[in-house]
Amino acid sequence: MVKDYQKKPIDKIVYPVQRFIQQEKSGGLLLGISVIIALILANSPLSAGYHHFLEQTFGFGWNGRSYFNFSMHHWINDGLMSVFFFVVGLELKREIIGGELSNPRKAMLPIVAAIGGMVMPALIFLLFNPSGEMHKGWGIPMATDIAFALGVLFLLGNKIPLSLKVFLTALAIVDDLGAVLVIAFFYTADIQTTYLLIGLFILAVMYLGNKLGIRSVFFFAFLGICGVWTCFVISGVHATIAAVLAAFTIPADVKIKETIFIGKISNYLDTFKNIDPTEDNPTLTNDQLHVLEKINEATIAATPPLQRLEHAMHPIVTFVIIPIFAIANAGVSLNIEFDSLFDTNIAIGVALGLLVGKVLGVVGFTAVFIKLKIANVPEGMTIWNLLGLGFLASIGFTMSLFVTSLAFTHEEYQTQAKIGIFAASIIGGITGYIILNKNAKPTAADE
Repeated sequence: MVKDYQKKPIDKIVYPVQRFIQQEKSGGLLLGISVIIALILANSPLSAGYHHFLEQTFGFGWNGRSYFNFSMHHWINDGLMSVFFFVVGLELKREIIGGELSNPRKAMLPIVAAIGGMVMPALIFLLFNPSGEMHKGWGIPMATDIAFALGVLFLLGNKIPLSLKVFLTALAIVDDLGAVLVIAFFYTADIQTTYLLIGLFILAVMYLGNKLGIRSVFFFAFLGICGVWTCFVISGVHATIAAVLAAFTIPADVKIKETIFIGKISNYLDTFKNIDPTEDNPTLTNDQLHVLEKINEATIAATPPLQRLEHAMHPIVTFVIIPIFAIANAGVSLNIEFDSLFDTNIAIGVALGLLVGKVLGVVGFTAVFIKLKIANVPEGMTIWNLLGLGFLASIGFTMSLFVTSLAFTHEEYQTQAKIGIFAASIIGGITGYIILNKNAKPTAADE
């Protein structure tokens, strides 16, 4: 048997890491570890250093003036998380163009479930917090954490039909879009119109570049970061909105079609095969290098820039940005008096909003639309599977923590909201897993 390539010692280290990254549940696992690290840092002798580090500020100076002089915590939430929202935007555009959201009839059910899963939690939170500063947190229990939810679902392996995984993924993506809109309209500071208009103009230039056929990633990255993101930050509109809008300008079409690509690659491979290699020389000839460059050019031309960027950035977001965000935002001191936790109804509003509101919204809205025969039942879905998915949707971690940082400036309110998020997410994740596992039907792969 001929080996594909000669393995080197470093492959023994790299290969397991690559396999870990490629597994769907790895993102949720790493996120869980990051949360534990944050809690340890916030409840140990390292607590003072942990908080002091996040409060450190840095920015840019020019002629004695300082610009973008933000704290480390601010840079993580507005800078790194903009990259996260950029990838969310890429996923949304892909799903709308050619994914589960491209077929209106197939997309209707997860869209309805997501809307129900956003409306009901907000209403339950407002029921407990109808007025005062506390009511600003109504957006906190609206979000589903796609990494955690899918991580739990993939722990069940082949016991769960693929259609249910697709349903939960589509629901979470629509949920993310809802969270973005909520942030845009309800959690944005005073707006400086001039900078916002400049940002929108640069956004229009990016869109025009797409329509003109520009496929340079550098073109879109430069205008997106130095133009749109910067102007939106200065204008007062949250930076994450700039990231999502910029993502929607990224081209989703290709320069060469699949049939042409296949023909080109076949010709290049034939040419490569007929080139006589230099004997006893481990390097390639110039002719071989030239053919490989042509293959690479054809591959890039046949890959939509949108998918190329999403594929390249997804591991960075999942395994770097989200864990950093969790470490920076999940560090809640547990040295609090139980009575003070319920000085307001924020914790109970968030917890019940996620745990009860999400389940009622997702299950209730879905059941009604199926009963009225407005939407079709996904293959393999039962009422118990739907209930299990409803509980998984109550895992509102990354986005809920993010909205918490926007909704409240009062540290005590933030702590109460985070405890509500933790409690609901843990209970919802465990309950969803138990329900789905108990009612799973073994597939051929399991037998």
